[in-house]
Amino acid sequence: MKKLNFLFAIALVALVSACSPSTKIIGSWTGPNTPTEPYKSIFVTAISDNLVARQTVENDLDALLQKDGVEAKSSFEIIPPGFKATAENKEAVVEAIRKGGSDAILTVALLDQTSETRYVPGTTMYSPMGYGGYYGRFYGYYSYYNPVMYDPGYYATDKNYYLEINLYDAKTEELVWSAQSETTNPSSIETFSRSFSELVVNQLIKDGLISK
Repeated sequence: MKKLNFLFAIALVALVSACSPSTKIIGSWTGPNTPTEPYKSIFVTAISDNLVARQTVENDLDALLQKDGVEAKSSFEIIPPGFKATAENKEAVVEAIRKGGSDAILTVALLDQTSETRYVPGTTMYSPMGYGGYYGRFYGYYSYYNPVMYDPGYYATDKNYYLEINLYDAKTEELVWSAQSETTNPSSIETFSRSFSELVVNQLIKDGLISK
């Protein structure tokens, strides 16, 4: 499934592009029933069947949340590798999260991924004409007869990933906050995870869901 494999896909992206890797939050929403007090403990789960990628993102989010004074827990103990969500195990999972002390649940999942091919125009560099004794040295002579050098254009493909980050109240299970991010040409899972996690935590602070 696309949602289960987005982090694995990011980890395998090879960059053949003039565009630098970038991640940004493109929108956030805060629900009407958000608690008046910021959350103090958050259960973090990235939806991916690639264990290394999942753990990287969860660990980075945990570390940044804890740095800002929020207790954070990764999902591996409660949602182990190979876990299948069913109606029968729903209550057990939610209750385990609550018993662990978490008052909110943060999820990360893929919304969409696209590839965009664009043409990068070539550049023309003017080399001044030789003067006074240009015959005397090789490059002077060469530059005299080759005043214009052209760097041809090329096609580049940008990889874009659109992720959704949701925050649920652990007590009511109600969605209280949501955001979307756009990542272009991630160079590695480690680079992506660090920048992504920082943006998510900063947006949570900005929107009042957690506080430093």
